[in-house]
Amino acid sequence: MSSLTSVRRVAVAGLAVVLLALTLAAQTSNVPVYDIVIRNGYVLDGAGNPAIRADVAITSGRFVRIGIVTGRGRQEIDAAGKYVSPGWIDMMDQSGAALLENGLAENKLREGVTTAIGGEGGTPVTADKIPEYFSTLERQGISINFGTYFSETQARVAVLGNENRAPNAGELARMKAIVEQAMQAGAMGMTTALIYPPSSFAATPELIEVAKSAAKYGGIYASHIRGEGKEVVASVDEAIEIGEKGGLPVEIFHLKVAHSPSWGTLMREVGRHVDEARRRGVDVAADLYVYTAGGTGLEATIPSWAHEGGHDALFKRLTDPAVRDRLKQEIKTGSPGWWNIIEAAGGWDGIVLVNANNPANARFEKKTMTAIAREMGKDPADAAFDLVAQGQGRVMAVYHMMSEPDIETALGFPWTSIGSDAGAALGPDQPDAIGLPHPRAYGNFPRVIARYVRERHVLTLPDAIRKMTSWPATRMRLSDRGLIRDGLWADLVVFDYDKIQDRSTYEEPSLYPDGIDWVLVNGEVAIDHGRHTGARTGKVIYGPGRRIAQGEANSLLGRR
Repeated sequence: MSSLTSVRRVAVAGLAVVLLALTLAAQTSNVPVYDIVIRNGYVLDGAGNPAIRADVAITSGRFVRIGIVTGRGRQEIDAAGKYVSPGWIDMMDQSGAALLENGLAENKLREGVTTAIGGEGGTPVTADKIPEYFSTLERQGISINFGTYFSETQARVAVLGNENRAPNAGELARMKAIVEQAMQAGAMGMTTALIYPPSSFAATPELIEVAKSAAKYGGIYASHIRGEGKEVVASVDEAIEIGEKGGLPVEIFHLKVAHSPSWGTLMREVGRHVDEARRRGVDVAADLYVYTAGGTGLEATIPSWAHEGGHDALFKRLTDPAVRDRLKQEIKTGSPGWWNIIEAAGGWDGIVLVNANNPANARFEKKTMTAIAREMGKDPADAAFDLVAQGQGRVMAVYHMMSEPDIETALGFPWTSIGSDAGAALGPDQPDAIGLPHPRAYGNFPRVIARYVRERHVLTLPDAIRKMTSWPATRMRLSDRGLIRDGLWADLVVFDYDKIQDRSTYEEPSLYPDGIDWVLVNGEVAIDHGRHTGARTGKVIYGPGRRIAQGEANSLLGRR
């Protein structure tokens, strides 16, 4: 060995000692090494593993160390006795328009949601305006991460209006082009809401063909399926067929069996059909909220054909006594292409008006349609028709139509995740921005832990967290979220297992939960001791089509 080599080795070794000494000095001094350190918590990594006692260090918005952290953080959080989880992902959100008005999303954050996937009804703008929409969210700032689907119905209405017919070849091509444009702009995939006209006017072959445009750009097909009552199995099968023949994954929104004679049987049948599809290679899964009542517009009680032509056409039809007689008869006998939500709720007594959207009718809110009809001195159907016609906007109702055992069965499927079907509220103590007062907007995620882990032992805590973190992240191809792991974005929830509790109810739907102390979004504290800090560090979550489209554009430029 040459003397020069020996000198170099000694120098390198000396430098290493100096660097180690400097690092140890920083760690034992008051000089911050990390941005934030969460100490002494029980860390649930999100993958379904048991909790471990560990510290979590964060720098530049990402997790950088999990274990024993000796260096200080600029901010230190003592999580002793509490659980530390990845941020929770809402797989069925309704915040697309609300975030433009108020990006704070406080009701979402205070229930632990750090990422939301919206778009059951599509984007709040047309396909060509999606880049501007996303840039507006980024410029104004949002407190949660947000991605959205684009609706097949948006493409359909752009080409066919509210007509109840199949598109011809040229019209179908235009619809596919619109969906491609949305995917290239960053939509997560294509949605349908097949109980609502004009989405209900779309037949399966049309949906398969349009879905191929979303598949081309790595999208998902997500659906409020055509029926959630006695026809739920056939409706799930339709969604599977669309995904299988369209060549893309399938997400079934808010899985439920809304038909009391079928409680206890059809949910298990749905599970068998999904498992069979998954065994043959179809990437299909579902999400659910954990309440026995759903919520939607009261217009859903009106057979689909009456909606053709849009709202004005519907309101005109409701002035015709002969049309009303026909509608009331079809409520009893059924109507092609219409899911009978009245039957699903067990009759008018299972439907509660929650937002009349008309001051003159506000006195009827929180009453059943049976009671309202009695006060009006009318048939319940006529009372519903009148409330819809007199609404100054969408009239909203809660429909009591599911069972607790079916919720527990659905939670037991390994492929289910959690979605709220609720949006961000525009202000404190307000319903979500779609105008539906429902407890799921404030309590859905804490309720999973409080009721179905701690009280009823339906899920273990690690599996409940998996369903709210790594599994939805996997479904949505969010490779840098959903786990507490070095290098991933630091979305995080610190909660007290003994105290976590949803407080919102059907009578008081806008109550914040207890037991969630801190929420971090991209490494910044958004909720501190249960209070919003004002931080707007959320990011727009772009679908893979944007990256694919940019790659195609760059490839074309390279060939010129």
